[in-house]
Amino acid sequence: MGHHSNVPAPALLRTEPVGTRHRAALLRLRVQPEQRAYVGAVADLLADADACPASTSLAILNGEEVIGHARIEANARSVAGYEPAQPSVGLRAFLIDARHQGQGLGTRALATLLDELAVRHPHARGVMLAVDAGNTAALALYRRAGFSEARRGYHGAPFPSQRLLWRALPEASDPCTTTNATSST
Repeated sequence: MGHHSNVPAPALLRTEPVGTRHRAALLRLRVQPEQRAYVGAVADLLADADACPASTSLAILNGEEVIGHARIEANARSVAGYEPAQPSVGLRAFLIDARHQGQGLGTRALATLLDELAVRHPHARGVMLAVDAGNTAALALYRRAGFSEARRGYHGAPFPSQRLLWRALPEASDPCTTTNATSST
């Protein structure tokens, strides 16, 4: 006899550029009290991204529910203060709502974001971010995701509390090809 589970299948995680559809839900996002000093207010993150033409704000969705926010810079120089050795995008902000933390969604959302960045930014070979050394939860997440320290400091200044992390983007798969396609001549 088959066993049927009442546990729903995990929803599909994805990102979408922020538009009017997601803005109200993004403004309701909150982080844990100990993370507030590192993240800031979502309203400020969105306003800053709106003012920067090379920035893209992304809603992180679990199914149809907004659970987080990410901000991508077209060039990592704006995050790092220098040009990385390989063409890279910058991850300016990444957060998961406090109600959704502790469930592995941050890890899954970051992996999804990296896969999507490889497709959306085919010129980029990597992604760079700056994180405060005191933000131990974020540092642990990024290190588990394969980020390594590129340089201490921020924009060339010796801010010992800042860590610049980099990792290669995954190889982008071409959605128009399949591995079992055959050709005949």
